[in-house]
Amino acid sequence: MRRSIIAAALSLAVAGSSLIALPAAQAAGPLPEPAFGMHVPTISVGTDPGVTYGSIRLWDSGITWGQVEQKKNFYWWNGMDAAIGNANAQNVQILYVLGGTPTWAATNKKQGTYPNKGAASVPKMKDWKSWVNAVTKRYGDSIESYQIWNEADLTNFWAGTPKQMADLTKAAAKIIRKNDPTAKIVSASSTVRLASSYKRFFPAYLKALKKAKWPVDVIAVHTYPDGKGNPGTRVDYIEKVQNDMKKAKVPASKALWDTEVNYGIRGPGKVKGQSITGAQAASWVAQTYLDNILLGVDRSYWYYWAPANNLIGITLQDGTTGAVGYQTVNQWLAGSYYTCGTVAGTNVCQLGNNDNPEAIAWVSQGSGTYTVPAGATVQCDALNSCQAVIPGSQVTIGNMPLWFGTPEGQAANLQ
Repeated sequence: MRRSIIAAALSLAVAGSSLIALPAAQAAGPLPEPAFGMHVPTISVGTDPGVTYGSIRLWDSGITWGQVEQKKNFYWWNGMDAAIGNANAQNVQILYVLGGTPTWAATNKKQGTYPNKGAASVPKMKDWKSWVNAVTKRYGDSIESYQIWNEADLTNFWAGTPKQMADLTKAAAKIIRKNDPTAKIVSASSTVRLASSYKRFFPAYLKALKKAKWPVDVIAVHTYPDGKGNPGTRVDYIEKVQNDMKKAKVPASKALWDTEVNYGIRGPGKVKGQSITGAQAASWVAQTYLDNILLGVDRSYWYYWAPANNLIGITLQDGTTGAVGYQTVNQWLAGSYYTCGTVAGTNVCQLGNNDNPEAIAWVSQGSGTYTVPAGATVQCDALNSCQAVIPGSQVTIGNMPLWFGTPEGQAANLQ
């Protein structure tokens, strides 16, 4: 969908047969394509996902600091050149993760094992600055944003303190802004589901960033629920993060990005994972991106485009229902103006107006009801399965998002 629907007379159909005014939780647009992010581990060999996405996070792609600068001042740029070249060819924005520490630069080689020994160790500031300078000078025209570190609340990725990570962040920001003033600087990410790790790191990191006068443009978290969690669990995580950001007085100008998300991942502790397939996979993927615009998360990177394995719960590959859900919600939302709100537990995003009715309804937990708006004659789900509906009739809404509109609107979605 590549429309610019003017957000005039914005309203939502919840209780009546016509569109009624509703105070919006979020009203904005058009939603940019980079809001739909993806991890593509094999991007360096040219993998091109069979869905429409607008941004890529280069992590688990064989091109971390320790894999590129394999010896001090000796850089293996070939893999990174290929990954960035392929991403550029696919016309997607690049988020590059600058950490973790090379083995040769590790002050303690026993701290961290992925992707190399010592990867979680605190590097010397001189080595860190030299690396950031080398990357940003070489790729300033190709990389849109730089993330400082991956999952720094976990000791297998970062063995230092929140203050030390803030010091690295401040130092990198100064270099990045000198070499590429247009680049976005994204904070080190923190997981949320591991409560003790999150509590130890995230608030303290925000406090340290505040003392450093907020050297970042974006605050990043990873909102994987626990192994048995669902999109409703993720909503709770996002609200917790936003609460902590409010307490830390994070400036409103700082965006919130979810730089890794999936479901059914094993843990924490003895919590078993789950395989999520069929209609549930499509609905959970679609709900994830709808929840983003309802809650004010500017971007999410799905982890990841890869064959089914025992690590992730929802597989995105050509032909999977998860991929269908991703593509469908992208067609519904990308490029559109929108107004979103919640009434009596039912979430609604309106993309149209009284003359061109178009809306999406879903719930975070349980079920709710929704009244088909006047003029809407088609209902489609996240699997892009459609049926006729009667304006003014009530339908039951679950966590499978439903789109309501006209045959012409549905045809436009498929373009």
